[in-house]
Amino acid sequence: ERYVELLGDGSRWGLNISYAEQPQPNGIAEAFRIGRSYLNGQPSSLILGDNLFFGSGLPQRLTSAAALEHGAHIFACRVDDPERYGVIEFDADQQPLSIVEKPRHPTSNWAVTGLYFYDGRAADIAAELRPSARGELEITDLNAHYLREGSLTAERLGRGFAWLDTGTPETLMAATQFVCALETRQGIKIACLEEIALAQNFITADQFARQAASAPISAYGRYLKNLLSDLEIDARPTQLRVVGARQ
Repeated sequence: ERYVELLGDGSRWGLNISYAEQPQPNGIAEAFRIGRSYLNGQPSSLILGDNLFFGSGLPQRLTSAAALEHGAHIFACRVDDPERYGVIEFDADQQPLSIVEKPRHPTSNWAVTGLYFYDGRAADIAAELRPSARGELEITDLNAHYLREGSLTAERLGRGFAWLDTGTPETLMAATQFVCALETRQGIKIACLEEIALAQNFITADQFARQAASAPISAYGRYLKNLLSDLEIDARPTQLRVVGARQ
């Protein structure tokens, strides 16, 4: 209910948001069973709600991944505690070799991040999955299906990219500190929905102006109003004033 209250149908950002509830924590892959009729055989992406991604060029990478027509595409990041994640092993040609969920003895330090892109078969494949020893429908098993048929691609996020998994109190604090430091130093907001919607042409400048004008008095509201001021300055006709120098 709180998500619905906060985000609504998404129309103010040019989006169309609908909701479905997972009654019990039966695993991430169950999302595809729940949303099967909604997906209706179309390609999809899935992102875990406690994962944050940041980096230069990330939108371009996501746009490329979203163009996927066949197979699955995942992202991997090097971590110090791979036993907490799904671990992907690469062969000598840097192609995916194996994926294991939370292994006791990890074969690599590359963790599969919580961001996945799939073709239109994901829901049908998920419908055939069986619960793991943990009693969950594992997203790793869905990825492993694509791996076995040779249609899984994995992209490494190296230097210049931040992947924050806020699944523990410590990692939640680390993510908070990262966002706070970056926003304070650079004067930007990470994932400001109104700003992104305008940049992606999901909404018009007039729609953005109305939202900025109605924003509450807060740091976020001031940020929107400052963006609006910048837009108004950029929209003004360029005026050239020539000052004559003395002879």
